[in-house]
Amino acid sequence: MSRIVVIGAGQAGAALVAKLRNLDDQCSIDLVGKEDVLPYQRPPLSKKYLLGEMPLERLYLRPESFYADNHITLHLGDTVTGINRREKSIVTTRQSLTYDHLVFATGSWPRRLPAAIGGELAGVYTMRDLQDADAMAPEMVAGRKVLIVGGGYIGLEAAAVAATKGLKVTLVEMSDRILNRVAAPQTSDYFRQLHQSHGVTLKENTGLKQLIGQDGKVTSAQLSDGSVERFDFVIVGVGIIPAQDLAETAGLEIENGIAVDVYGRSSDPSIWAIGDCASFDHQGQKMRLESVQNAIDQAEVTAQNILGAKTPYQPEPWFWSDQYNVKLQIAGLNTGYSDVVERAEQTADSCSFWYYKDDTLLAVDAMNAPKAYMVGKRLLGLGKSPPKAAISDPQTDLKSLLKS
Repeated sequence: MSRIVVIGAGQAGAALVAKLRNLDDQCSIDLVGKEDVLPYQRPPLSKKYLLGEMPLERLYLRPESFYADNHITLHLGDTVTGINRREKSIVTTRQSLTYDHLVFATGSWPRRLPAAIGGELAGVYTMRDLQDADAMAPEMVAGRKVLIVGGGYIGLEAAAVAATKGLKVTLVEMSDRILNRVAAPQTSDYFRQLHQSHGVTLKENTGLKQLIGQDGKVTSAQLSDGSVERFDFVIVGVGIIPAQDLAETAGLEIENGIAVDVYGRSSDPSIWAIGDCASFDHQGQKMRLESVQNAIDQAEVTAQNILGAKTPYQPEPWFWSDQYNVKLQIAGLNTGYSDVVERAEQTADSCSFWYYKDDTLLAVDAMNAPKAYMVGKRLLGLGKSPPKAAISDPQTDLKSLLKS
């Protein structure tokens, strides 16, 4: 009977143990998580949960009875402190466990501001886990002023929640536009207008120079444009880094995350990695995908491979973001695009942007345009690239492109 130990009780870890048990009713499964709560969804933390629209119980991926009924041993509120690869064992704050297969599903951590510029002051928050959301919730009071550092999706989602709750929101982004790293200028323009229409003050080409505090609590911020403004609290959304320290200490190969092959196996044949922490082979290079979809899909393929299959993981990336009344759905990866084609929809707040490299379709950003997203996703899966003129023509029936 194989002994499988999984480090990390987030989306990837929970998906993996469920798939393992579905495939094999004999193997021993232990799931170790730092947090003392059942595995839960993270995306709603910065949206419905923080808005008070989703109770804690609805965050849980599965009820506690699922793990007991399926003989999956949970070790919650327990931290792994060391790995002995020779003896195939791990040490936690409470115990030691042996394994035949060890899986890293440790996820990622938010980048934090340096202490030298005030990053350790009280009232400075990141948004990654339940503890972050619970700590931030009392700050979300109408009329208060919040500074958001970072104009990526994390920062913009936080801005949308704060503005919806009636706070006065200022967002600063160091680069020349929001979403600079992940989206085309057209998508940036769409979300800039959206946030400004909800009263958010956006300052692009503007960085944070220094946070100023009193009695250990942030009170104001000096920005790179020379201005000094008072704020009640600060939310930092400047990206995430893979949680790879434990694997690195254990001597595993690291390459922007825990390096794994197409099957999910690390440089140690008994150790695997999935989700945000794993960098895997795709189209001749190592890459990480930071999404719920990747966490689940990669976990399920890796579960098969742990049990003896040899199924390469072939990602079909998709992402989403909810801001105000807009649902952004993204299919594909836009890396290396050379052209963006806009498709207007019937309503003013609906549109889609289609990324091409020459004549090859790479990705689609769809704002309140579910048909564009679904068709784009299917086209990418089929390896089809419709003519750009057909996409931009509002008279084109998108579904017809699937048959051509």
